[in-house]
Amino acid sequence: MPEDEKSQPGMNFEELKSGGFIKQTQENLFTVRLRCPGGKLTSRQLNKAAELAEKYGRGEIHNSFRQSIEIPYVHYRYFNDIIAELKQINWAVASCGPRIRVPTACAGCTWNPNGLMDTQTMCREIDKRYFGTPTTHHKFKISFSGCPIDCARSREMDLGFQGMAEPELVSEMCTACGLCISSCEEKALTMVNGLPVRDYSKCIYCGDCVKVCPVNAMIEMRKGWLARVGGKHGRHPLYAYEIAQFVSDEQCYPLLEKTMDWYKSNATGRERIGATVSRIGLAKFLDEVVKPLGLEVIETPEERKKYRTGGNLYM
Repeated sequence: MPEDEKSQPGMNFEELKSGGFIKQTQENLFTVRLRCPGGKLTSRQLNKAAELAEKYGRGEIHNSFRQSIEIPYVHYRYFNDIIAELKQINWAVASCGPRIRVPTACAGCTWNPNGLMDTQTMCREIDKRYFGTPTTHHKFKISFSGCPIDCARSREMDLGFQGMAEPELVSEMCTACGLCISSCEEKALTMVNGLPVRDYSKCIYCGDCVKVCPVNAMIEMRKGWLARVGGKHGRHPLYAYEIAQFVSDEQCYPLLEKTMDWYKSNATGRERIGATVSRIGLAKFLDEVVKPLGLEVIETPEERKKYRTGGNLYM
């Protein structure tokens, strides 16, 4: 066997993994993870990924569960070549390890009729500002879902954002057709004296009643993000805590920054932030991170419960 085909002595696989090169079972072969915020790629990037897979791998592409494109079966001697070719089209390798990972997102309101918020724009901006930021302790995953269907699994992220819209009734325009009531899966609307009345303890701000109103009597009073912290999937999954509602786009950035500072200061060892919050207490996180930002805090288990209908009520 030629020398370059043997295992390279002193090769630090953890450092390579942190840089997006993941060791495979096969000797000297790695999977190269490409940076794809929100899972959105141009046709040029797709063509380049296919070209690299043919040139340096075995002609195969893998779609990861977090929307990344991966090229398996790449020998480590080709790493620099791949990096150089990606740079030619302003593309790069992703990252693993204890740092902020590439954020994920659904289509949001860009083209999905269910979307309430612009997930793709926010995902790209978060990636541009914070991708690869060291966390000291463990990985940190962020996602954006455009509506309560939560395709991007904000409930299972270290920090997750889900679109929400608060309806308001223009009573003089209402014809009492009842479509808003029949469309509400949460049974938050009932007809009283010819007008739909909302039970806010049940309303999850999905905006379905707004979409079905034929006379525009039900309108969006405000929109924003439902923010969650401390979720994870894997061997020991955790359901994230809902911490604030109607967070604006601009408020997402300081929330992430203060969350990261708090995590670095309070976590121990290789704790994910969910374990840190569970150990120290959600109240401390809310007091030290959320409340100082002036956000609309979700403070009690009762308030959070309505966002978990039919699911795990881990508080």
